[in-house]
Amino acid sequence: MVDVNEKIAIEHGLKSDEYKEICNLLKRTPNITELGIFSAMWNEHCSYKSSRRHLKKLHTKGDQVIQGPGENAGVVDIEDDDAIVFKIESHNHPSFIEPYQGAATGVGGIMRDVFTMGARPIANLNSIHFGSPDHEKNKKSIKRSC
Repeated sequence: MVDVNEKIAIEHGLKSDEYKEICNLLKRTPNITELGIFSAMWNEHCSYKSSRRHLKKLHTKGDQVIQGPGENAGVVDIEDDDAIVFKIESHNHPSFIEPYQGAATGVGGIMRDVFTMGARPIANLNSIHFGSPDHEKNKKSIKRSC
């Protein structure tokens, strides 16, 4: 049996304040299984740590909004008994770790979410952004992609 502590939480990719929040939520120290679940669900890919603040700026309600944010893709009424389905890849972590396969994973997820809403894609913009071209890792990624 593993005694969970802050060091183990950090090894699982959690931050010190997140570990404290978990302990407060549970009103006790989590066991190793619970820590693993929090680690998985609170990681960048699942919890939108870096993009959540930007996503909150998007308009999500209105007379034309059929399906707002949540699971799958958003649906907007464009009149004449037609609707348009939108989806963006909003978490960056897979593309940061491995630009090519990470971007492919993101595009695949977008297509899945569009299909799930009963729509069929007619256009797809794969706009991958590497960040500052001055960052050493980005220089290598940009050079490989050109």
